Parts: sequence; structure tokens; C-alpha cells
Amino acid sequence: KMILLHFGEEELNAGTQSVDSIIEAYRWLLYSGFTGDRIILAGDSAGGGLVLALAMYLRDQGMPLPQKLIMMSPWTDLTASGPSYQENYEKDPLFGNTRESMIYNGEYVGKENPKLPYISPLFGDFTGLPPMLFQAGSLEMLLSDSVVAAEKAKKAGCDVTLTVYPEMFHVFQLSMDKLAESREAWEEIRRFLRKE
Repeated sequence: KMILLHFGEEELNAGTQSVDSIIEAYRWLLYSGFTGDRIILAGDSAGGGLVLALAMYLRDQGMPLPQKLIMMSPWTDLTASGPSYQENYEKDPLFGNTRESMIYNGEYVGKENPKLPYISPLFGDFTGLPPMLFQAGSLEMLLSDSVVAAEKAKKAGCDVTLTVYPEMFHVFQLSMDKLAESREAWEEIRRFLRKE
């Protein structure tokens, strides 16, 4: 019996508060009898970043790690320093052409340093993390959050799959059956889950 723990935009409170709440959710699963190898973490957007931050925290604390990580258009760099923030600024249909989005308003970070790994896991240590799947759309400003994180994870020796879907937007997977690319992404997730 496996359990999938999913994090989405509803976990977007204030950086460390969000991490604290998902740590408690994970601890509850462990106390309820689930071992780490029976837990899969998944998240989209800010939730995808939280998945990666939680995995780093669990490793740092010597706690059981989940079996796999699934990150759909994850927000891993709250400094907005990646090249896609500029390259896709006029292409991104959700966050593009404005500085008034959550990417720039700082509410998620609060007074914390945005480079702290539990807030921006892109700047953390990827050593020893479980197998992970990154999915992103080629048009999104957050594209480099996945690309650079996947590169760092590979250099750290992790089992990493990165798929960039051409002409797709932020969290396109939530279109479900309405888009062929969304169906393809969910099929990729199914294959990733079944992979030994």
C-alpha cells in the first residue's frame, strides 16, 4: 500500500511556515505506520518547490526519505535568477509581462533570506535525494527552476528525469484530458511511479 502526498498552491503561506506544515504532515504519515519507501511526494508550482525542500529537510534530519519525488513546474528559485525569467517574460501566459505576480511580490519569502534551501531548494544540497521527476513547459518563466535543479541533482548523483514540454505553460498538467500534452505528462508520471 502506497500513499501519495500532494502539495499545491494552497500551501503557499509564508516560506518557513509552509515547510513546517508539510513536515508535520509527513511526520503524521510516519506515526501512522507508513514507512518512507511507501510515500511519494508530488507537487505543482510552489508545491513542487516544497516537495524538494521537504526532501532536503528530511535528509538533513536523518528522517526516512520518500520513495520518489514528482515536481510539476516547481518554483525552486525564489530569487528569480534563472535565465528563463527574462527569456520567457513576454511568452509566459500566466506570469509574463508583469512584475505584480507572486514571483516578485515577496509574500512567500516574508523576512527570510530567499536563498535559504528550505525556501529556494535550488540553492540546497541534492546529495542523497530520492529519484525525481521534473516536468515543465517551455514557455514558463519558471522553466530554469526545473532545468537548473535537475542539472544540480544529476551532478549530485541522483536519479533524475526532466521533461520540458514544448509550447506549454505553467502547470499545464492541470488541464487533464483537455490537452494532449497534459495527458502525455500524466502518462509519464504513471511510468515514473511504476519504474523500479
